[in-house]
Amino acid sequence: MIQIKKYSNVSRRSVLSALALVALAGCSESFTAADASNNAAVVAGKPLYGEHCASCHGENLQGQPDWKITNADGTLPAPPHDDSGHTWHHPDGLIFNYTKNGGQATAPEGFTSAMPAFKDALTDSQIWATLSYIKSRWSLKAQMRQARMNKGG
Repeated sequence: MIQIKKYSNVSRRSVLSALALVALAGCSESFTAADASNNAAVVAGKPLYGEHCASCHGENLQGQPDWKITNADGTLPAPPHDDSGHTWHHPDGLIFNYTKNGGQATAPEGFTSAMPAFKDALTDSQIWATLSYIKSRWSLKAQMRQARMNKGG
């Protein structure tokens, strides 16, 4: 058993969190769905979100200011991924494809998207983990509504 002592500026929790991330880095678990109840996927997705998504969508999933107002180039600012946004209004397959292939590849005709494709930066499993993290931050009501959408209802 590893004993963890508390040092002046390092808490037991932060050391345990770091150990969990190190363990996950060597984990060969593959994620194939966006599942907010899969703790391993959520934990794996959090740093991926921070590295690949937070610069546009915000550290707290809050999105960019005025995200509903079109920019001069015809794109919209990055929307929030929390309950105030519209991410949870879409089924998992659409969100996955939008993330993997980029917004323009999946956008309806006439819509210009600035969302980049992550297919060359993240594996499918990493995308699912990131989406699991995002979903874990939604309210239970938003999760339940989005789950019904996934089932076609």
